[in-house]
Amino acid sequence: MTRLLRRLLAFLLLPLLAGHAQAAPPHKRIALTFDDVPRMPGAFFTPDERTRRLIAALRASGVRQAAFFVNPGNLEQPYGKGGEARIGAYVRAGHVIANHSYSHKHLSELTAEAYVADLDRGAAWLKGRTGLRPWYRYPFLDEGFGDVAKRDAVRAALRARGLHNGYVTSDSNDWLMEALTLEAKAKGETIDLAALKALYIRTIVGAADFSDALARKALGRSPIQVMLMHETDLEAMFVADAVRALKSDGWEIVSADAAFADPIAREEPQSVRTNMGQIAAMADARGVPAAELANPAFGERAIKRAFAAEILHKAPNP
Repeated sequence: MTRLLRRLLAFLLLPLLAGHAQAAPPHKRIALTFDDVPRMPGAFFTPDERTRRLIAALRASGVRQAAFFVNPGNLEQPYGKGGEARIGAYVRAGHVIANHSYSHKHLSELTAEAYVADLDRGAAWLKGRTGLRPWYRYPFLDEGFGDVAKRDAVRAALRARGLHNGYVTSDSNDWLMEALTLEAKAKGETIDLAALKALYIRTIVGAADFSDALARKALGRSPIQVMLMHETDLEAMFVADAVRALKSDGWEIVSADAAFADPIAREEPQSVRTNMGQIAAMADARGVPAAELANPAFGERAIKRAFAAEILHKAPNP
């Protein structure tokens, strides 16, 4: 082939190659965040052992920075003994901490004034601590539900304090799997740990993919996702497997700092469905039908059915 012919072919193929590049799938990125720190004991480890295992699992998985949302009020509980040292261990491992309120109460069950006083109490405990970020995560993701005036009052209070919503976009529902595991163990039932790991991974990857697809539909782009997790024994056992599965599915694990710098962090959705996560609330505000905001395959009812059938190997109810 002559040099002239090669140049001609390259010139003719250039538009095709450019079109292929434009059609490439979006780059999927996600950050890991953990709520309710320090959390009550789980089914398998002491809180100290859980922290050590979770830090080791994140390090081995290459997760350089996750975020741990702290409830200082938990330190007053018997299980909170040593909790301050465990929080410090997360920070020394390179992770960051943020406010999850002092007492973990529903906004919908309090006045805005009482709620803000509680988050201020959490902020006072966190003030000056290494690794602190100016993020506030609503307990239960409850921004007042249908009470728009209360929602907006707390939003204004956060702005006045220089705090930003530590929103989520995807929910692992790990708290539910943990609760079902604790219940099964208390009853002396046999727990299929391999099946539990598979359910945990399937839920995390599926929820992340669903949220990414919803974002591309509603927003026209693939923003950085924020996965809601909790400081549970399941994370200590399975988070490394979940990270591997996410990476195999095309996800890059990024820092919480990167996630909360995404443009979606600047939006305060005019939606009463903020408990479904930032992207779902933004989609709702843009007119996406409510039935399309969540995938029931990764919801509570589906997880309960799967736990009974796959982890406890129970026959379905007639």
